[in-house]
Parts: sequence; structure tokens; C-alpha cells
Amino acid sequence: MSKDFSLGEIAAFLNAELRGDPQTRVSGLNTLQNAGSGELAFLANEKYVSQLPSSSAEAIILSAKHLSSSSNANATIGGYSGALLILDNPYLGYAQISKWFDPAPQTVAGIHASAVVDSRAKVGVNVAIGPNAVVEADAVIGDNVYLGAGCYIGARSQLGEGTRISANVSIYHDVSIGCKVTVHSGTVIGADGFGFAPDGSGNWQKIYQIGGVLIGDNVEIGACTTIDRGALADTQIGNGVIIDNHVQIAHNVIIGDNSALAAFSAIAGSTTLGRNCILAGDAGLVGHIEVCDNVQVMARTLVTKSIAKPGAYSSSMPMMKTSDWRKNAVRITQLDSIARRLRVLEKKPYLIGPEVDKPI
Repeated sequence: MSKDFSLGEIAAFLNAELRGDPQTRVSGLNTLQNAGSGELAFLANEKYVSQLPSSSAEAIILSAKHLSSSSNANATIGGYSGALLILDNPYLGYAQISKWFDPAPQTVAGIHASAVVDSRAKVGVNVAIGPNAVVEADAVIGDNVYLGAGCYIGARSQLGEGTRISANVSIYHDVSIGCKVTVHSGTVIGADGFGFAPDGSGNWQKIYQIGGVLIGDNVEIGACTTIDRGALADTQIGNGVIIDNHVQIAHNVIIGDNSALAAFSAIAGSTTLGRNCILAGDAGLVGHIEVCDNVQVMARTLVTKSIAKPGAYSSSMPMMKTSDWRKNAVRITQLDSIARRLRVLEKKPYLIGPEVDKPI
């Protein structure tokens, strides 16, 4: 179903200054480069300013810094003469208005005939449960919840109001999920953590994971992510946390409010990640450490000890030509030898001879 809105409606919703006809209607979102008649675009990244003159967008969301000094409401901006929606934060405005153009099908309340809902489960009002979904005994499904096809909700688990669980998500027993949480397909929440004890004879004794998982409100969890249940206490995910696809969160991890984890990042068991932290792609945290609030861990960085000071941390080598990387890799293996020779030089700064005069 196509969606159609006036620029006046959009400006009012975004609290944006509109330069253009408020009756002009737009029916889609697109990039500066690809937008055409009837489409809304946005400019947030400076490197795309050069695309303004050739943009055919019906209207563009941008900031005041992109405006000319002219007070004329019809003034062109970089050669673009369409309508303008002026905001301090164009990217946020784009994010907010994107919901209006979301093409995802609307769900209809009801339980599909092929779904299996235990008689002891509690199901709220206006709930949609898709084909072949399973809801086990004593599970609680809040009002306005959506369960996609093939979902599994384990015994005693709880889903808060307005939560959306996409197709083929598995939620084990004793998992508590807050309100307005989104979980994408293929994710598993509440599987056993990786707990085993060596028995002294070369074998492993399984440690049964008797904790659960607690997930706060307004959390989004990407596809094919795994969040393990706790060994004793619960694994905990705070409010407003956003988690990308293919993320691993081990048993008894605690993640603070509003933190963000990009794809392939991983947190080992019993580690605490503070509030407002960011893990970039493929970042890893070892187990049993604590990371304070407001820490950014760069891509492919391995955190091996606790972090007590906010800031950005990295352990990855920068990208370079392979030939240069190989030379630097060899130098790394020589660091201890170089350090020893440097100490000799520092003690005897004028020493010359074979003791220190060796090629590095």
C-alpha cells in the first residue's frame, strides 16, 4: 500500500522549518542521488553535498549550515531549487520520519490455527501469533505482541506489551523481555551458556545453567544473535540497548542501558559492559572484566582487561599494503630485543661498538 503525506504534515511532526509549499505531497524516501519527483531525501554527511545540485528530490531534510545567507524562501541551495525541511539534526529527522514510509505488512490480531498455545499460558489482548508458533506453559504474552511464524516461547517466559518477535526466533524458558522490544529472525535467547568443568580424566562435566535472561524495554536485537542464559544469576540486557546481527552474548553478561553492539561483536561470560557503550564490528571482550560507561571499542579490538576510564579504545592494526604489514609484523617480533638494546643505550648514551651497533 502506497503512503502519501504533505510536507506540512511532515514539517509539523519533525518540528522543522519548511521552505516550500506545505501542500506538496511525498510518497517515499530515497537518497539525494536517487530521489525523484514525489520523494523525500536528506543531507547529513558533508561528503554528499556535491550531490545537491543534481538532486531531483521533491524535498530535502538538511541543516541550517547548508543554507545560503539569503533570506529569500525560494533561494536555491547549491543549485537545488526544491522544498527544504530545516533541522539541527537531519539524520535524526530522517530516522524519525522513516517509520511513516515503512512498507512492512501490518499485523492482524489472532492466533493461527496451526499455532500451539498451552492452556496455562496467558495471552493478552490484540496479540498476533503466526503459523506453527509454540507458546509453552505459564508463558505470559503481553498486549499487542506479535509472534511470527515458527516462533518458540518457552515455559514461564514473559513478553512485554508491544514486543515484536519475528519468524523462527527461539526463546527458551525463564526469559523475561520488556515492552516494545524487537527481535529479528533466527535469534536464540536463553540457550545454555558455555559452562563445563574438567573432570580430571580428560572429559568435561556439564554445568547446568539455571539462571535466566532479563531484557529491558525498547531493545532491538538483530537476526541470528545469541544471548545465553545465566549459570546462576541472570544474563541482563538494559533498556534501549541495540544489538546487531550475529552477536554473541555469553552467560551472566550485564549490558548497561543504551549501549550498541555491532555485527560479530562478542562478550564472554560474566563481563559487565556499562551504559552508552559502543562495540564496533567484530570487537571482543574477554570474560570476568568490567567496562565503564561511555566507552567505544573500535572494530576488531580485543579487550583483555577492565576499562575504568571513558573513551575510545583500539587494539587493531590500521589497514595498509600487505607488504608493509608483513614488515611491521616482523618488527613486532623484535620489540623485546629492541627494548633491551635501547635500555643499554639509555645507560650509556655514547657507547659505540658491537654491543649496541647491530642492525635492527
